[in-house]
Amino acid sequence: MYRRGLAAVVLVFAGAVVASLPSASAHDDKGPIVIGHRGASAYRPEHTLAAYELAARMGADFIEPDLVPTKDGKLVARHENEIGGTTDVATVPQFADRKKTKTIDGVAVTGWFTEDFTLAELKTLRAKERIPAIRPRNTLYDGRFEIPTLQEVIDLSKRLSRELHREIGIYPETKHPTYFKSIGLALEPKLVDLLNRNGLNRGSAKVYVQSFEVANLKELNRSLRVPIVQLVNGSGAPYDFIAAGDKRTYADLVTPAGLREVRSYADGVGLTKDIIIPRDAGGFLKAPTTVVKDAHKAGLIVHSWTFRNENSFLPADFRSSTDPAAYGRAFEEYDLFFKQGIDGVFADNPDTAVEAKVKR
Repeated sequence: MYRRGLAAVVLVFAGAVVASLPSASAHDDKGPIVIGHRGASAYRPEHTLAAYELAARMGADFIEPDLVPTKDGKLVARHENEIGGTTDVATVPQFADRKKTKTIDGVAVTGWFTEDFTLAELKTLRAKERIPAIRPRNTLYDGRFEIPTLQEVIDLSKRLSRELHREIGIYPETKHPTYFKSIGLALEPKLVDLLNRNGLNRGSAKVYVQSFEVANLKELNRSLRVPIVQLVNGSGAPYDFIAAGDKRTYADLVTPAGLREVRSYADGVGLTKDIIIPRDAGGFLKAPTTVVKDAHKAGLIVHSWTFRNENSFLPADFRSSTDPAAYGRAFEEYDLFFKQGIDGVFADNPDTAVEAKVKR
């Protein structure tokens, strides 16, 4: 494994040295990092330059582009390659015949897919709010912003770093790597090439690379000098495991033995909140698990997702009402998770995360 410049510290619990561990952040020794999840997606349509810029201006340490390819092999920022729900493509007559049904990671999906459009064609589309019922104010910005390329996100992060006098990192995620490799549009070589060309493939660069799959992270580990993060969902299994007939699940990755295996190719884990503090059938929080301590003992940093202010996303313990779009008691959720020792948060409301971090 490449040495990625993660500072090591010695953690002491109950007077006993338990691990040599990366610092709470690879890049910030002032506490948990704040990652603008798809940008400041609570306030602007997700994965737009406007959302990323707002996240940085709100104090986010990193902005997070999810990456999918175009037909001509360019990496663009979309949460999914199906773009019917996040752009105006369905209203564009000349693209009506591009609507298809495809099997993505074993699931039939109908819509319009980035890999069927050139970058020039995608640039004619405009982003829109993905969950308008929860975030109706964001619909004000529907139609105003393009789909950005990864290069444009990198350029933005560099400009904002100069303007804000602090480094704004990027935290790209490779989406559906097994699928894209199967159709000849592998993400990994393009990502490595862009990081190299921008001088970002170095241990001191403010970059993390993440994926829900495993094989592509092992491949990237041979080429990247930046930290790698294994994303872990609360159910199911990495799709590359499923495709290869590997019976292991995400649950297996967060056992002590699984975390030690993850450490052989990655520097951290990105855990859904329910793995850290499960919820019961009513949405109320149960007792915390030992996963954060176990991950730290294995030498892994822990980032958790996704922190949002609306009642519909909060544990029942912290909801303010039955209105799913109303804000609940988000600061109490942050306080609870910070007490578990996590090293970073993916937040749709970066300003709330920064305030919670400062006042913790």
